[in-house]
Amino acid sequence: MISVEGVTKRYGAITAVDRASFTVDRGEVVGFLGPNGAGKTTTMRMLTGTLQPDAGTIRFDGAPISEDLTAAKARVGYLPEANPLYDDMLVCEFLEYVARLRGMDDAAARPAIGRAVEETGLAEVFFRPIGEISKGFKQRAGMAGAILHEPEILVLDEPTEGLDPNQRVEIRKLMSSLGSERTVILSTHVMQEVEATCDRLLIISRGAITADGTVGELMDAARGVSRYTVEAAGDRVAEGLSSLPGVADHTAEAVDGRMRVRLEAASDHELRPEIFRLATERDWVLWELRRERATLEQVFRELTMGAGELAGADEPAGAEGPGSDAGGVQADGEEGAK
Repeated sequence: MISVEGVTKRYGAITAVDRASFTVDRGEVVGFLGPNGAGKTTTMRMLTGTLQPDAGTIRFDGAPISEDLTAAKARVGYLPEANPLYDDMLVCEFLEYVARLRGMDDAAARPAIGRAVEETGLAEVFFRPIGEISKGFKQRAGMAGAILHEPEILVLDEPTEGLDPNQRVEIRKLMSSLGSERTVILSTHVMQEVEATCDRLLIISRGAITADGTVGELMDAARGVSRYTVEAAGDRVAEGLSSLPGVADHTAEAVDGRMRVRLEAASDHELRPEIFRLATERDWVLWELRRERATLEQVFRELTMGAGELAGADEPAGAEGPGSDAGGVQADGEEGAK
């Protein structure tokens, strides 16, 4: 459904996105990850048609979005990281305003608002001022505005930023339900959200796509070391285990008359069969044998190690003026409203 082909975006001497290429299939929920300044927000704004790439092409269903930006934007719902709400509006007024900006007449707006409110669970705050509702409900209001026109593509940039753990769970459930009928691209730093909601991951570092695959595929392909914990009773357990081929480092401690040994080895070298064979040969009583899988956070750090934060690379000051919301919904951002 979405095809990004060699897309590059520069801000002066800074290359924020560097020849990025990837595809997203219809109905996929794709996590878009990267360190601060890696180019995530810039890429998402190009996907929504707000920013134009300096090179490369973005296509929806094979057609370049640059051929008809208005039509492309109508297919996208966008919740930016800085959720552009008006605190002095009631929730119902905000949604009516969004509907007008989307070109809906009253006959079309009423059922659209009703559907969006039902999907996002906003009924209890529908007639309350936005400035008086919780951050979680504000995020729901932003999502309601993003899906009001029933877009095929939903782009969410850090939708749970600043929420407490309970609110994160609720928004995560909401994202899962919204993704059941739409193609979703989700940018977040919260790895639990990625594992809970995403079919696939794209990792960007220094403006380039460095990894593309499912959570399981990326974790299985993680480079670096594998760690094993072995607890056994017998003679010279630590000495025997540390001498196995591929072991780079080890620590050992006595536990209730047994030895607990932690081993580090190259990730492409599987030690468990060799540990079991050694225990059998030496008549050890094996109490524990466990390989510790890399966490998604470890994989992310490994794939982006050294990238650091490119100050201003993702959102340089002045790069986008008022009225540049990607969905074309908000006339000006929260700062502009104030």
